[in-house]
Amino acid sequence: MENKSKALEYLNIPRSTFYYVSKKDEKDLELKKRIEEVLQANPSYGHRRISIELKINRKRIKRVMKKFDIRSRRNRKKPVKQWVNDGNAASPNLIKDIVPLCKNHIWVTDFTYIKWHSKFVYLATVIDLYTREVVGLSIKTNHSALLTSEALLNALASNPHPEIIHSDQGSEYKAKLFRKILGEHGILQSMSKKGSPWQNGFQESFYGNFKVDIGNVNRFETLGELAAELYRSIFYYNNQRIHLSLGMAPRKFAEKNTVEYNINQEILVV
Repeated sequence: MENKSKALEYLNIPRSTFYYVSKKDEKDLELKKRIEEVLQANPSYGHRRISIELKINRKRIKRVMKKFDIRSRRNRKKPVKQWVNDGNAASPNLIKDIVPLCKNHIWVTDFTYIKWHSKFVYLATVIDLYTREVVGLSIKTNHSALLTSEALLNALASNPHPEIIHSDQGSEYKAKLFRKILGEHGILQSMSKKGSPWQNGFQESFYGNFKVDIGNVNRFETLGELAAELYRSIFYYNNQRIHLSLGMAPRKFAEKNTVEYNINQEILVV
């Protein structure tokens, strides 16, 4: 201590300046800790969602994340889908020029694969385009019309049927079983143009973030454990994960916006 004091005196540096700790640095360190806590629970959150979660200006969040090199976990790899021409005619894209008016107006659906211990597990989901809530799902070890049809039936079991359901041109969505269910419920089928996954970008974006939130699936030893995590993650997405276009979780948005769609072209307030 004595040598340090002599050195400061020799260099003409006040002790108060040498031992000064910036209050801004202290505040940034405190915010850093809070950001890391949010990311621990929500690993795919970027600075905008963290800003909403902490109710702090997003520019400040972005600055602190850059300062401490804090990064959210991102999965930029997108699965490559094999387009299969099964000889059935594709449905036209009915949603390219319209926006959902309310809950149960337009649903979108798709499925993805999850590589687990050198095997593939397939997850199909149905999302309400207005509330962005996952309303139906199915998990299987193969992809077929049964996978996509089960997800649709799961959604119809607890929700009024929509006017339109949109998907890609996969054979699973042109199958007789899937189209039979649509016909029985009077649902119009809409499809993206072949080779244009961005026309169903809502589902593409959902799966990209969903896989990030799940993390390394090989930590699960049994298929049952993996399935339980998929259900838990969808519950988290519906009830807790902030959706940027909504500013809140889908279920909370649905509760605040209780308008539903009537197939007779009437808007009903529930």
